[in-house]
Order: sequence, then C-alpha cells, then structure tokens
Amino acid sequence: MTATETTVGIGGAAESTDMVLNIGPQHPSTHGVLRLRLVLDGERIEHAEPVIGYMHRGAEKLFEARDYRQIIMLANRHDWLSAFSNELGVVIAVERMLGMEVPERAVWTRTLLAELNRVLNHLMFLGSYPLELGGITPVFYAFREREVLQNVMEEVSGGRMHYMFNRVGGLKEDLTDGWTGRARDAVAAVRSRMDVFDDLVLGNEIFRGRTRGVGALTPEAVHVYGVSGPIARASGVDFDLRRDEPYLAYGDLQDTLKVVTRTEGDCLARFEVLLEQTHNALDLADACLDRLAELPPGPVNQRLPKVLKAPEGHTYAWTENPLGINGYYLVSKGEKTPYRLKLRSASYNNIQVLGELLPGTLVSDMVAILGSLFFVVGDIDK
Repeated sequence: MTATETTVGIGGAAESTDMVLNIGPQHPSTHGVLRLRLVLDGERIEHAEPVIGYMHRGAEKLFEARDYRQIIMLANRHDWLSAFSNELGVVIAVERMLGMEVPERAVWTRTLLAELNRVLNHLMFLGSYPLELGGITPVFYAFREREVLQNVMEEVSGGRMHYMFNRVGGLKEDLTDGWTGRARDAVAAVRSRMDVFDDLVLGNEIFRGRTRGVGALTPEAVHVYGVSGPIARASGVDFDLRRDEPYLAYGDLQDTLKVVTRTEGDCLARFEVLLEQTHNALDLADACLDRLAELPPGPVNQRLPKVLKAPEGHTYAWTENPLGINGYYLVSKGEKTPYRLKLRSASYNNIQVLGELLPGTLVSDMVAILGSLFFVVGDIDK
C-alpha cells in the first residue's frame, strides 16, 4: 500500500504573518496629505513610519529668491492655522539683524494678535479632535467661535487666513477706530461659550474612555525628538518661550501668562493642555487690550529704505507658536534677499515621535493618537 502525503498552504492565515497597512496619503484624519506606513500583527501595530513630503513646496529655497518684504508671504503659509505667528519669526529675525527697535504700540498689538491667532489655532483642534473620535457636535461650536475671532482679525489686517500684517519694523498700519472695542467683545463672546469644550467634550465619558491612558508620551521621548508646545507640556516638560525667553511684550505679562502642564502625557492630557491654554490666551488678549488702551497714540512701524538689506551675518529667532517652537535661522550676505533661511517648524519634530508612540498600540487607537499630536502637514512639508 502506497502512503500519500498532502501539503496544505495556509497563506495569510498563518499567525506569524505581518500585514503592511498604508494610512493615506489621502485620509481625512491627517490634517493634510500625510502617509503612515504601519506593520500590523493582527490588531496591534508593530512598526510605524510617517512618510512625509507629499506637500513639499521648497519654501526654504524660495526664500532665497525673494526680498525681505516678500518672504513674509511665504512664511505665513506653512502652518496655515498660525499665519500671524509664522510672520512674526521672520520679521523678528530681520529686525535683530538690523538692530531695529520696534515702536511700543506695535509690540503690544503684535502680542495681542499673536494670542488671538493662538486661540484660532487651538479652536480648530478642539473641534476637529472629537470629530475624529466620532463626536460631530464640537466642530460646529468651534467654527462658530472661530468665525467671531476671524471677523476681527480680517477687519484689522484685510486677510482672512494669511494676514500679511507684520512688517519689518512693526505693522502694516494702525488699528482702525473702534476695533479694540470689537476685539474685546469678540474675546468675551468666545470665553462665555468655552464651556462647550469644558463640559460637552471633557465631560463625555466616551471621549475620556478613548483618550485616557492612550498614547502616553514620555518626557525622555519629548527631549530626544525635539517635541515642543502643548504636546511636550502634556508630558510634564515645563518649557514655554513666552516665559523662559520672553519676546514681544510677554516679559510684562508674566502675571497673566500661565504655562499649562500635565504629567500623564496621554491623549487626554494633550487635549486638556490645549483647552486650558486657550483660556489663558483669551486672558492674555484682554491684558494686551488693557495696555493698548493706556498707550498714547503713536507710530506702529519704522520708516524703511526703498531697498531693504540686512547686514552680513546670521541670527536665529524662535517663537512659541501655537503648535510649538518655530525657529528661523537667517544668514545674510548683505543683500536684499536672504542668503539662507532655514525653518524649524513645530509639526516636523512633533510628528516624528509617531514612530515610537504607535508600536504596541491597537489600530483602533491610532487615529486617537494621531489626532492628539495637533499638527498641520504644511508645517511638516515646508
């Protein structure tokens, strides 16, 4: 009698088989065109690699072919939710090279608009993050509050998203008559309705269940990857340039400024820091409005030559943008265009930590972790 041997192929059903899953580059939960390459073992992520570059526009190279007035237009577009803050870094760097003193009225107005821009940025994430976890209502409230602040920002600057209001030496023009009163009303209106996020979102047990203890980021990882902003402070890294290296009028606002921190480092902590920081930004805006009311009328800019040239040399200007540290390294050869302008954007560093944060977590928690890193893809793919 002849024995018969049969081999059965089990293919992908083998338990040891890994699956590669691509999230993106077109995915609604990624705030732009980002791709995540995940290696899965069943429902668990074994390896994660952020793949960037789909939106790369070569902004740093374009800086070299534009003069110091024109580069402001490029600078305010990489993080389209923080346009005013992006402009600030560039003009501060050029002013430092020129040894230029900015009028006091311009300093306080810049600080005010930077904090209003911070609230606009944070409201977007306070609304969109619950949306990514299945809660649609908060995003409608967030856009209502954003609209109130957008109106006053648009009135003063003429721009809705890309304000182009900063100039080397100050601001484009002075505030219009009655604007400070309308700005104060807008701040009060937004503050009065922030309980939507305090109660509706943070008080929701489903939201807390999806975020508490999920995606915990250690302080060591924060330092290794150069993570900054609300994400770093949610992991207990107590660092904020507005307090630690004051610029603009922040040195005079230390009594109002509150650096919000948490120690848990999870998705919930990151959301809580963002929310509490929004409350503080509204308080800072009120403090700036109070100070502007006390200042006598005066100039808001310096008279500049027709062709503006920065002296030969180099400098680094960094600011506490809504999403974290934003830095410009400017090198000048004494021409009207930068010889080199290197951008250190917050989102670029913050997103790299995904490679360490995602392995070991479940696929169902991936979007919760991804959304809690509060990034803008243009800020990564500069």
